[in-house]
Amino acid sequence: MRPADLRQARREGREGNLVLFAVDASGSMAARARMAAVKAAVLSLLLDAYQRRDKIGLVTFRGEAARLALPPTSSVDVAAARLADLPAGGRTPLADGLLLAHRTLLRERLRDPSRRPLLVVLTDGRHTAGPEPGPAAELLARAGVAAVVVDCETGRVRLGLAGVLAAWLGAPLLTLAELAAPGGGHAAPSGRRGARAGAGLDGAAAGAGLAATVRALRDAA
Repeated sequence: MRPADLRQARREGREGNLVLFAVDASGSMAARARMAAVKAAVLSLLLDAYQRRDKIGLVTFRGEAARLALPPTSSVDVAAARLADLPAGGRTPLADGLLLAHRTLLRERLRDPSRRPLLVVLTDGRHTAGPEPGPAAELLARAGVAAVVVDCETGRVRLGLAGVLAAWLGAPLLTLAELAAPGGGHAAPSGRRGARAGAGLDGAAAGAGLAATVRALRDAA
């Protein structure tokens, strides 16, 4: 699937959106590239958040737990301060990240039922700490949460676990590398040789492509 294929007719009305990123912050160099891309995307999306009544939030998962690194906000200044230092490394508690995302979205839904949620998960699909992620993903799917999975898998041996997660969530699957390709997310579909991601990824380019894709999904009918 191409990010451009996600563009559909713009919805009418003044409902705001809640875009919640859930990002695998485990590992080291590759994790820093992911975090740079997400930080760029969050700040870009917040530039028009106030006018659109949108909120942006960020859940990270690493080590033995997940944390709400950026509670949903429409403030660029708040986000810049909270995202200035995002630790990376350690094991991968994927299920904890999905469960925290679910709790965060549920809490925000109670505060404002008219706000449309969108979950953006950046992961290679591996989990090395905590419970199996399947039940947590199915919990989000049953709640009707719209989602997209961005595959961050690196290396020659590919397990394809992000695709499994996308299937559980009923979500489209993209790769971080194709979002960083020239054209701002108009790269080849996932699975082709050009869709490799790694420590050498251009975080700013990936962030721009990620923000463009989120805007397309946010504006979809």
